[in-house]
This record gives sequence, structure tokens and C-alpha cells, in this order.
Amino acid sequence: MRFRPTTETDLALVLDWDVAEPVAWITADRHREESAGRRLRPEWTWIAEEDGRVLGRALWWGRSDSGHPIVLDCLSVHPSVTDRAALAAELLATAHKAFAEQGFTAVPEYNIMLSQEGPHDKDARAAAVAWREDAARRAGLTEQIERLRFEWTPEAGTPGPSDRLVFTVEPDDEVFVEVFRQVARGSLDRETIANLASMGEEGAARDDLEFYLGCLGERDWWRIARTPDGRLAGFAIPSRTPYGPNVGYLGVVPELRGRRYIDDILAEITRSHVGRGAARITATTDTTNIPMAAAFRRGGYRVSETRVILAAPAA
Repeated sequence: MRFRPTTETDLALVLDWDVAEPVAWITADRHREESAGRRLRPEWTWIAEEDGRVLGRALWWGRSDSGHPIVLDCLSVHPSVTDRAALAAELLATAHKAFAEQGFTAVPEYNIMLSQEGPHDKDARAAAVAWREDAARRAGLTEQIERLRFEWTPEAGTPGPSDRLVFTVEPDDEVFVEVFRQVARGSLDRETIANLASMGEEGAARDDLEFYLGCLGERDWWRIARTPDGRLAGFAIPSRTPYGPNVGYLGVVPELRGRRYIDDILAEITRSHVGRGAARITATTDTTNIPMAAAFRRGGYRVSETRVILAAPAA
């Protein structure tokens, strides 16, 4: 068995691939689209082949301007392979080693995406996830998180302006750093908790600021939320992915939680995007962040996908 990255001449092999399991996967059309945007690249696409036949395919994704892959977006092994997990684990481990030798300091996480739409066989879905989880763990991705992807469409209705919070433009990034610090305290988001543990409040806040400044959304969309008497309540950061508008970051300061101000802040983000013509807005939260998931549902967002995220332990 040979494990290797692809080249431009392998495109036909990569595109001539089908997945019958009930997991999201990258079709030939989507591969062409992502490749045109440099979000998929031959050197980030690895295959397992034997006697000229492709038996496994792994596709890592990155931003158009990324110097390294960010996430494993698709992993599949031909159904004729007896031990799919073993082959996939070796494919991932070989690619991870190559990425490290090229100077990539972090092992990309793996997202297993499960659509909520259409009929699904629970046993088939469980089996499809199980061997992928096994392979990822064998390759060192031992930390697991489940996230819900939500989607808003116009049928849900556009919320009106808040009568409880005042939203203002704030051009000073340092003000947002301080609000990032405050809303992170007591967060139920697993990534935020991990960043606080590894970076501290200041480091995590500046990391968040840098991340959202690097997203496709505009900085002047961001808003600070205050009560009518001027008390800081939180913030709203509408953003974008390469695929459309999304709820970037929102939060309420600890001392004002429990009053459903999060509903007002989410509504502000929704209204902001609708005002720019959005017909679809996406958002994600951990399955363990029950209050945030409930806020999305109250705000007219529905679950469109579940993601099983596997990552390497923090160093």
C-alpha cells in the first residue's frame, strides 16, 4: 500500500470517487469549486493506492490564503477494504508526519459532518462515524467535540430591533479585546475553555480578535451592546465564511447573564446580515452549550448539520 499526496495529474483519480455512506463528502463538482478558490489543493489531498487503484482518499481544507491545511474535511475508504479504520489511520498518520516535516506546527482537526436533512438509517450512520472516529484516534486525534450547525432562512422571519439593548459602532480594537475577555469568563464553549487554559484571558482575547479580523466579514459590522443606562452588556460580531454570512461571535458579560440578552444580540446579528441582503445565515455551537443552542432555536435558526470534531490534545 502506498500513501502519498496527489499532483495535478491525479485529478481524475481524485474526482472519480463516490461515497455511499450517510456522511457529508466532497463531490467532484464541489472539489472543482473548492480547488478554484485554493481551499483544496493537490498537496493537501492524499490517497492510498495499491496496484494503481485508489483505496482511500483524505482531503484537507484551508483558506484561500492559508499556508497550511486547517481541517480534514473528507475521509473515505473503499468498501472493499476489510479494515477501513486501519488503512485510514495509516493514511492520516503518514500525512500528519509529512505536514510536520513541512513546518506545520498543529495537527489539523477532523470534522465528520452529518446532515440533518433527508432519511437516514441510524445504524448505517453510526457505522460510518465509528470507523472514522477509530481511524482518527489511532492517528492521534483523541479529543472529541460535537457541534451543531444552525441555519436561518427568511421563512423564519426577520427580528425587529431590540428595545432592551443599544448597539453602537466601536472602532477601537482594544475595547473589543476587553469585551472578549469578559464574555469568555464562564463560557460553555469547549474551544474557549481550552484557549483560556492554554493562553490565559489576555492571550485568548487577542487570539479571538486576530481570528475575527482575519475572517471575510467587515470590521465595521461589529457592535458593542449596552443597556439603556450605559452598562456594558456584550457584543455582536456578524461575519462571513467563504460560503456566506454567519454568526461569528456573540456574548453577554457574566453579571448580565440569565436575562436572555443573548436573544437581542443574536437578533442584531441576524438583522445586520438581512440588511445586506442575506438569504441564509449559518451558525455553530457545541452540543454541550445548551443555552446557546436554545437561543438559536428561539431566534428562528434550525439545526442543519451535526459535526463530530476530532482533534489532537493541546500541547
